[in-house]
Amino acid sequence: QVHLVESGGGLVQPGGSLRLSCAASGFTFKWYAMSWYRQPPGKERELVATITSTGSSTTYGDSVKGHSIISRDNARNMLYLEMNSLKPEDTAVYYCNAKLGTIDYWGQGIQVTVSS
Repeated sequence: QVHLVESGGGLVQPGGSLRLSCAASGFTFKWYAMSWYRQPPGKERELVATITSTGSSTTYGDSVKGHSIISRDNARNMLYLEMNSLKPEDTAVYYCNAKLGTIDYWGQGIQVTVSS
C-alpha cells in the first residue's frame, strides 16, 4: 500500500523558515520524480517544486523560486522542502506527489500558516 506522509508544517512567523518532510513507502521511491504542490485558501493547487528521480535536476514555481530548496534522500525514501523568508502568501496546504509516467500518488497534505 502506497503512503506519502507529510510532516513539519505548522504556524510560522513572516520571515521565518521551515522544513517539510515527506516519508514514502509502498513503492520504489528512487524511480519516481517527486514534487511539492500547495493549495492556498480559496485557490487552485499549484506546483511548488519538482526533483527528478536521481535528484540531479530541480525546478521551481515562480512563487517560491529563490527561497525554497527541494531535495530527496533515496536511501531513506524521503522528500524535503526547505523554505525561508516565508510570507503570508505562502500559507497553504502543502502536498507531496510522486509521479512515474501515468502513475500519480499524493499525500494527504499538511497545513503551513505564515502569520504574526
